[in-house]
Amino acid sequence: MEDQITMPMSAVRKLLGAGNADAALLYLYLCAHRPPQEAGKALGMTRDRLQRAGAALRQLGLLPEQPKPVERTPEKPTYSEDDILREVGRGAEFSLLVQDTQRRLGRVLSTEEMKILLSLIDYLALPLDVIALLITYCIQKNRVRGVHRAPSMRSIEKEAYYWADHGIDTLEDAAAYSQQQLQLQGQIGEIRNALQLEGRRLTMAEENYVRQWLNWGFGKPEIHLAYEKTCLNKGALVWPYMNRILQSWHEQNLHTLAQIEAGDNAPARKAAPPAPTPDSSSVKAAYARLLAEEEG
Repeated sequence: MEDQITMPMSAVRKLLGAGNADAALLYLYLCAHRPPQEAGKALGMTRDRLQRAGAALRQLGLLPEQPKPVERTPEKPTYSEDDILREVGRGAEFSLLVQDTQRRLGRVLSTEEMKILLSLIDYLALPLDVIALLITYCIQKNRVRGVHRAPSMRSIEKEAYYWADHGIDTLEDAAAYSQQQLQLQGQIGEIRNALQLEGRRLTMAEENYVRQWLNWGFGKPEIHLAYEKTCLNKGALVWPYMNRILQSWHEQNLHTLAQIEAGDNAPARKAAPPAPTPDSSSVKAAYARLLAEEEG
């Protein structure tokens, strides 16, 4: 009998949703219990392609994270205008980053904003190319969410802390994370439209619901079906009620329209009929037979 590769359906759905052929190929290779150190040669991938594929799998939760120690002082340093001037005079790198950031955001950075930019290099120790990609990602994320104004430096700083705390500090990891998150935001936007909420943004609580449903492996058709059932039973969109519908399907391992329809049409299991309760006459007759046997 030939060897078989076993993989969970949740992983299949994540890989299909990501659309990353290299990541899928690497995942199959690892599921076959082949030596990881020979993956590049066996799959015909360069070191760069292999690193990007591994980063994509980590962002999908299909490859264990490689913990990286965060070595930072407990408190963020306080930067002054002299620090900014000194950094600008030290070389062209920071000046070019400031200019590039201003061009991308479409405005001149204030001194306080330049201090934030300096902290990403000096305090968070993020490489310049990663910071550039971070800023691009924040701009694209706003656009995907329907926000047409440029992100603030505070929001960029918040995202930078997340990247630093989760070890997203190489160009490969940053590119894989950005691609996966932007694709997720696009899916969230499609679900928002399916729920007939085109005129507004989702609240954080609402977006968390949608993220959970997508993480369970549901697509737009299945989520829309749950929405229709919710409106039919409640007369409107009630998020907790809709969540219970999808959670019930998830717990029954029903994740496609065909599976859900088959589950709904499955005959209900009949309960076993209760045991008959003997009446008093039958009890008396049995007792009489027992006495007769003892006397005999």
